[in-house]
Amino acid sequence: MKTIGFLGVGNMGGAILRGYAEKSAGMEDAPALLAYRRDKEKLAEICTAAGADMADSVGDLVQRSDVLVLGIKPYQFEDLMPEITAAFTQDMILVSMAAGITIRYLEGYLGEQAKIVRIMPNTPASVQEAMTCVCRNANVTDEEFAPLMEMFQAIGRAEEVSEDLIHCVIGVSGSSPAYTYMYIEALMHAAMRHGMSEQQARVFAAQAVLGAAKMVLEGTESPEQLRINVCSPNGTTLKAVDVLMEKGFRGIVEEAFDAAVARSKEMSGE
Repeated sequence: MKTIGFLGVGNMGGAILRGYAEKSAGMEDAPALLAYRRDKEKLAEICTAAGADMADSVGDLVQRSDVLVLGIKPYQFEDLMPEITAAFTQDMILVSMAAGITIRYLEGYLGEQAKIVRIMPNTPASVQEAMTCVCRNANVTDEEFAPLMEMFQAIGRAEEVSEDLIHCVIGVSGSSPAYTYMYIEALMHAAMRHGMSEQQARVFAAQAVLGAAKMVLEGTESPEQLRINVCSPNGTTLKAVDVLMEKGFRGIVEEAFDAAVARSKEMSGE
């Protein structure tokens, strides 16, 4: 791929653009980066920071791109897809990250032979710690797919999954940073009640979550075993865990997960 175009460079699209720009800076034959958004002043700021070129319009962006990354909202597709389709060619690859916008929906505009990739990143993309699921239709070859995965891995971790798992992904990683922020916030409030400053509480709570997550990712023990390891008999952690169990902590999290999945299916018309 010679040129990657970004339509919409807000929180998520901008994070992918910046992350890939940083990773590809020293690469030989790195693709050119191109972007467009209606707010020209903000576009210029983002493109300057990422070393990307500015497109003049949606049509200009599509015509100049080999890979087109859509960072637009679901409600914008109906208005923008006809304009995209008019300039889209069958040798291009389209990447979409909008919730509820299926590969089949995009094929309805671009044709069944179009090369389409659907991704679901999450907001930690802004600090290059995203978890991104990647789905593709049968028209995208392994050779074409490999450099795309490198782009998504530039903002964290990426895994290929079948599209029928996209609703599960939304529950487990797409929406779950919000649940985690609520947990951190609760720890902060408790720490502040016991005398910590807000800044101290923020650091202690967030670092504890970060460290625990790293142990899950980098170790071989299950989360259950890691929990057991921390719970000394009749100790402080066991007392805290007992309260969480009594209050139904796990069930509440699973219920929230199910609600996110149900909404994702609703948005997809299922």
